[in-house]
Amino acid sequence: MQKKLLFDCHIFLVSILFLVWPHYASVVNFVRQPPRPIVFTPHNRPESHPQQVHVSLVGKNYMKVSWVTDESRVPSTVDYGTTPGKYDSSGTGEHTSYRYFFYTSGKIHHVTIGPLLPDTTYYYRCGGSGPEFNFRTPPATFPIEFAVAGDLGQTGWTTTTLKHMNATNYDVLLLPGDLSYADTQQPLWDSFGRLVEPYASRRPWMVTQGNHEQETFPIIYPNGFKAYNTRWHMPYERSGSKSNLYYSFDVVGTHIIMLGSYADFSDQYKWLANDVARIDRSQTPWVVVIIHAPWYNSNLAHQGEGESMRVAMEEMLYNSRVDIVFAGHVHAYERFTRIYNNNADPCGPIHITIGDGGNREGLAML
Repeated sequence: MQKKLLFDCHIFLVSILFLVWPHYASVVNFVRQPPRPIVFTPHNRPESHPQQVHVSLVGKNYMKVSWVTDESRVPSTVDYGTTPGKYDSSGTGEHTSYRYFFYTSGKIHHVTIGPLLPDTTYYYRCGGSGPEFNFRTPPATFPIEFAVAGDLGQTGWTTTTLKHMNATNYDVLLLPGDLSYADTQQPLWDSFGRLVEPYASRRPWMVTQGNHEQETFPIIYPNGFKAYNTRWHMPYERSGSKSNLYYSFDVVGTHIIMLGSYADFSDQYKWLANDVARIDRSQTPWVVVIIHAPWYNSNLAHQGEGESMRVAMEEMLYNSRVDIVFAGHVHAYERFTRIYNNNADPCGPIHITIGDGGNREGLAML
């Protein structure tokens, strides 16, 4: 039994590293590509039909379906089943909206459905009308494949990244912040949702925030994250967190901790201490952490920006024997050996920066 577990865990690790490995055949022949302009994805469906559909995990065997409608009278319901066009189950949820200066969002729906069977394709319809979507639930046991990509944005390079990940037939996407690069231009949140819908409606996307999600403005929006928290509502309550900016969840023998590089460290530290104390390695032998600003970074870009968080939390992660830490922010790929307190350490986690998802700012230069 132990050999079986170790073998499955090994497959899991190989799967992760394959999906984040840099795509080059020869370092010598590599030519740095320039950034590409923003691709704005228009809305071409009726106002009552769903757009920007994405799904996320909510506890064991449940999924949250989120979408936006321009029509306010559309019900927050999801009909679903395991046969195309035949929906023998349904779920009812909630809806909300937000204002940001002169922009008013559409009606944002969040509906949790389940219990669902593992490794099963479900067909679903949002709000009683519009196209049929489908997603596949994660498997019940190892192996499991995670796709990891940070700093996506919405450019031609973003579409290349999304197509590359989609070709792997992954189970869950982990996104370490900087989603839309809207940067206060709220229609770009809508465009991003429409761009990723063909992928985010088919596999669960679990995200944390980056600096481009802050969108603060003195006095009027001092706390930031208004669009992010409203549109990308993660299951933070289930892990005892009081903030959508940091949370954890379990999936197929893996405990995933999504930390907030731009959330209050004091409250987050207390929550993290309680979270890691509950980890049962017999149930989740793998522990993976997602942050935005990397704690280890050899690039000049964003040098030292994750240092205060590292000083505050690294020892706790080390004592909890975290396996891997993924970060974004720096628009490059970089992988460190196992490390702790700035020194190679066989008991420390592997740190991987994967912040080259395709955003408009281009790759880190140095």
